Amino acid sequence: MKKIMLGMMALCAATAFGDLKIGTVDMMVLVRNHKNYDTNKKMLQDSEKKYQKELDGMKAELDALQDEGKKLADQARNPMISQSQKDKIEKELLEIQNKYVAGQQNLRTQAMKSQEKLQEFESMLLKSTTEDIRAVVNKFADDNGYDLIIESTVTAFAKKSFDVTDGILKEMGIDPKYAKGRAKHDEGK
Repeated sequence: MKKIMLGMMALCAATAFGDLKIGTVDMMVLVRNHKNYDTNKKMLQDSEKKYQKELDGMKAELDALQDEGKKLADQARNPMISQSQKDKIEKELLEIQNKYVAGQQNLRTQAMKSQEKLQEFESMLLKSTTEDIRAVVNKFADDNGYDLIIESTVTAFAKKSFDVTDGILKEMGIDPKYAKGRAKHDEGK
């Protein structure tokens, strides 16, 4: 909501001055077509697989503990064992239950840490990409005399003639006809 309000205020200010050259851009299209997009996406997926593999290993250990606990519980129910054996088994069973509970807590903690690491990594990659795109947008604006270029999702309405996404894609070395994420945009043209 804050972005929309800022965009609206910028457009109101721009129209009040009349002589400003304004453009809008679809940042999502630019991000999806950035040279690092596929590499970044693969790195994120690889990281996610690595974290999932670690979590799966922890889960397998918990499953093995649970199976061991079931076997001990079955042994404890055997009416043919002595009370001392039964006490020993119940003590082992209690230790396994404690390990299992601690393992579950550790698994949850590790899952949350993994999720946080993935989010931080994704944010870092996105920040780097958007900084690079902003540099291209700034150069495009300077080269073409734009006073204001705003992200198209922060405006309630803008004429299609204000859209400079194709020009910026060209600056990025991408043919707009083959740009990823353009299907909806191109249908309206």
